[in-house]
Amino acid sequence: MFKQLFVSSVSACFELENKNPYYSPEKYTVYLDGKEVEVRDTNVFSLFNLSPGTQYTVKLSCGGECTFTTLKESACINVKDLGAKGDGASDDTYYVQMAIDSCPKDGRVVIPEGSFYVRPIVLRSDITIEIKKGGELLGDIVEEHYPYVPAKIEHDDGSEEILATWEGNPYPCHQSFVSAYKQNNIKIVGEGAINGNADKSTWWATPKGRAVARPRLVFLNKCENVAFHGVTCKNSAAWNLHPFFSKNLGFYDLRVRNPYTGPNTDGLDPESCDKVDIIGCVFSVGDDCVAIKSGKIYMGSKYKTPASRHTLRNDLFQDGHGAIVLGSEISGGVEELSVCQCMFKHTDRGLRIKSRRGRGKDSIIDGVLFENIKMINVITPLVINMYYFCDPDGHTEYVWSRDKRPVGDDTPYMGKFTFRDIDCVDCECMCAYFDGLVEQPVKEIVLENVSFHFKADAKPFKPAMLEFVREYCKEGIYIDNVEKVTLKNVTLEGVEGPEIIKKNCGQLIVE
Repeated sequence: MFKQLFVSSVSACFELENKNPYYSPEKYTVYLDGKEVEVRDTNVFSLFNLSPGTQYTVKLSCGGECTFTTLKESACINVKDLGAKGDGASDDTYYVQMAIDSCPKDGRVVIPEGSFYVRPIVLRSDITIEIKKGGELLGDIVEEHYPYVPAKIEHDDGSEEILATWEGNPYPCHQSFVSAYKQNNIKIVGEGAINGNADKSTWWATPKGRAVARPRLVFLNKCENVAFHGVTCKNSAAWNLHPFFSKNLGFYDLRVRNPYTGPNTDGLDPESCDKVDIIGCVFSVGDDCVAIKSGKIYMGSKYKTPASRHTLRNDLFQDGHGAIVLGSEISGGVEELSVCQCMFKHTDRGLRIKSRRGRGKDSIIDGVLFENIKMINVITPLVINMYYFCDPDGHTEYVWSRDKRPVGDDTPYMGKFTFRDIDCVDCECMCAYFDGLVEQPVKEIVLENVSFHFKADAKPFKPAMLEFVREYCKEGIYIDNVEKVTLKNVTLEGVEGPEIIKKNCGQLIVE
């Protein structure tokens, strides 16, 4: 059986209903109106190049049938019809932006086969942008062609409007390659690419110490009802996809790719967003694959907007620092997070939670469940690190000290975390590293039906980014400053040394 996830005027996305992480139990053939389309082996599959306002029937060789109707559209504008060259060298900015600006409500802008070299592009409400297979929006490599965006505007009544941000605070930025501000009902679909072209530019050469931050590939500021389907996002100057204070977002069957050497090139970082679906996507980036955020203490305490109602399912994460990450800019907290049926390959850390003193009392993370996950060659599968050494003061005693401080407005809270039905093979460093604050320990951690297996030629590695941590190799579960830990049906194979390294743990239950 399978279900429909998303439909536009020219595409549709579906998901098999099973419990396998990312890959389907067996290969299957997709038929559209009785004609064979392709053979797939993943739980999520898509159809492209459909006709608007048309009814279709899709059937799978493994069972199941679904009838769906694509959305109607008012108009279709091909950027080449307006004069765009698509030769990878001519400046096509004017023609692409004109197509977007002139497209009527419920219309579609087509980026056909070709490489359309453009400066920053601004999206508008109520349109679909289709990037055809073999087509791409290719980023201008000249830094001066990315205008400055001020951090915020202050109104006469004392209120403010955040226009640009960097790592959890208002901060001036270069305009992102593709951006939208207070726009709604946007779809970006197709088998083509949004290519920031940063590997050909100077963005990565000087990533730190900039008075104006590098642009994101896509920045959505206070937008609603935005969906990405099928496209490839790659070679971003900084974070690839950055939704900010936005609602009702869908990312389906997406590909996000950056070289491992690209600095701060996170895949998808929803910040203080509500209802985000990330389903059937593939991430391979130079930093964290998906990092769920809600700002630093200024933003968290002022706006009190948590990351809420996020669903990650049937995704593949590979080659990044962390696969799924909470933080570290998490001062607004996290609510209703669901992570299941995902696969991690060759990441430094798997499920990674990182915070520190100074994130604040509104940084509440509780009731989080990660389940039905397969990890292959993940150096350290599970990490909770409350001493993350980020920010200008990250290496100060305030952050790293193990002396008990008063619990105050600057103290984050970590509640219950459940890790269930997780299989980790070819680990290297250690099984899990749980390190809570001295003054406010993690309340509860549950591992149920979790297995760890180490590779024979494992190499030493630091399990988390904090001061004074040593390298570990083939070691067990580290617990410090956690009130209660339950290990139920947990298997550790190939551990050298003690299976449990316990320092400050109020209650340890092994079943």
